[in-house]
Amino acid sequence: MNLIFLGPPGVGKGTQAKLLCNKYGILHLSTGDILRLEISKKTTIGNFAKEFIDKGELVPDDTLLKMMKDRLCLDDAQNGYLLDGFPRTIEQAKGLNLILKKIGHKIDSVISLYANEDELVNRLIKRGLTSGRSDESIEIIKNRQKIYLDQTSPLLSYYHNVGLLIKINGVGEIKYINDEIIKIVNQYA
Repeated sequence: MNLIFLGPPGVGKGTQAKLLCNKYGILHLSTGDILRLEISKKTTIGNFAKEFIDKGELVPDDTLLKMMKDRLCLDDAQNGYLLDGFPRTIEQAKGLNLILKKIGHKIDSVISLYANEDELVNRLIKRGLTSGRSDESIEIIKNRQKIYLDQTSPLLSYYHNVGLLIKINGVGEIKYINDEIIKIVNQYA
């Protein structure tokens, strides 16, 4: 089973992805986690990505596509995965399609979590207070929301048009949201 999770920052993609991956025994591939690891190791890609992340901007497509191609070819990704935070743009989605075709994989479903913008901003402010992440100040949060609306939300139409999109409300009890996702994934995957 290969899945994509979409949704604005703070909607709970990471939380739900981890629960789903544990249930189905698939790999959780979060570009955010991969990039934060690269940043903490001070690798070339990490240092390059940090410049964008610290401003609340997206890391360039070619950098992410190379990183994801390398990651999807590893042995632990051959039995299923959930892509969390990738793709974020139509160009990344098209690049991912080419990668998947080359390595003989396909996406089974694209799950889009959604929530009210005020709810998302409040969640991110609270998370920033405890996580110490540099990308969770109010100004950067608002910029990330705008970037999502401008660049990432067109993916909803893109994946709807190819029959893969499933929308789920990301507000509510974590368990309830997870139960809804599982019910739908079991129908489509």
